[in-house]
Amino acid sequence: MAEALEGRRSRRTATLASLAAELGVSRTTVSNAYNRPDQLSPALRRRVLDTARRLGYPGPDPVARSLRTRKAGAVGLLLTEALSYAFRDPVAVQFLEGLALACEDNGSGLLLVPVSPEADDPGAVARAGVDGFVVYSMPDDDDNFHAVLERPVPVVVCDQPTAVPDVDRVGIDDHAAMVDMARHLAGLGHRRIGVLCMRLSTERNDGFASVERQQRARYEVQRRRLAGLREGFGEAGVDWSTVPVVERYDHSESAGASAAEQLLAQHDVTALVCTSDILALGALRHARQAGRSVPGDLSITGFDGVPAAERAELTTIRQPTLDKGRAAGELLLDRGDRQRSRTLLLPTELLARATSGPAREG
Repeated sequence: MAEALEGRRSRRTATLASLAAELGVSRTTVSNAYNRPDQLSPALRRRVLDTARRLGYPGPDPVARSLRTRKAGAVGLLLTEALSYAFRDPVAVQFLEGLALACEDNGSGLLLVPVSPEADDPGAVARAGVDGFVVYSMPDDDDNFHAVLERPVPVVVCDQPTAVPDVDRVGIDDHAAMVDMARHLAGLGHRRIGVLCMRLSTERNDGFASVERQQRARYEVQRRRLAGLREGFGEAGVDWSTVPVVERYDHSESAGASAAEQLLAQHDVTALVCTSDILALGALRHARQAGRSVPGDLSITGFDGVPAAERAELTTIRQPTLDKGRAAGELLLDRGDRQRSRTLLLPTELLARATSGPAREG
């Protein structure tokens, strides 16, 4: 095996011209075998490919081809997280799967372009060889997002930011979904509530978030979810200024557990409303380890509808995350002759499960 690999490395690489000469066909015929196979008979294409493999011809240069066609053959996914987040977070995984399905249907590749939320460096965006961008849940006024808008390629935003003219967007009504959750809990008698939320800004804060910080949050999805809770519980007479909200910069179950511990140590609440299932699952773990009955002593709710939430019988808002990814890809890749941008809002569903129940007395 080692000798074969060494021989392959040392062998002089064939070119399109030398391969065409070997076969006695035109260079166009060789090119068509790779780029337009429908132009050749199956037998001729197989002969070209077999000879190319024997002579060590690697195929047309993709860089030269992209320069010639001005097409990279790939979609860029911009997200403000470490690359591993796309494969670790269940919501991101579902979204990525949906986007990948749309790319597969179109014959396009997918390039992940992760950027740090703590440091704006638009260089990654400028270097990305893509035909368009799907922007996944970026904060307001992000330099990387503005760098995307400066590229002469189509852009689709998923979730946030929303106030971007002439850009397609896919999302849900986060505000209305959380109004429904607040009404559900208020209907069970809950008035003493606490909230655990995902990061509100690119500036790290692991602690209580004031009403002012909530209202000026750079992450619009979190801002809208908190506003929905404020409206829904306000209908039941709850003064939002008395509601403790604990923020976590990292999105993990351990972050949810520590946030629940911090809030419950200082406030006697009957319900914890979490702006994601991941935080809620961590809160549920802490509550049970602390000997609290759920939902007897404490109701806990989430948001997203990830598989782990179903297994835990968590009350949550289910959103069609995979459909979001597919829709974002289809909007980007199927441009047609549209002159106006489109906004697609997908439906959500309140799932009342075992972790929410009547508020305890006292």
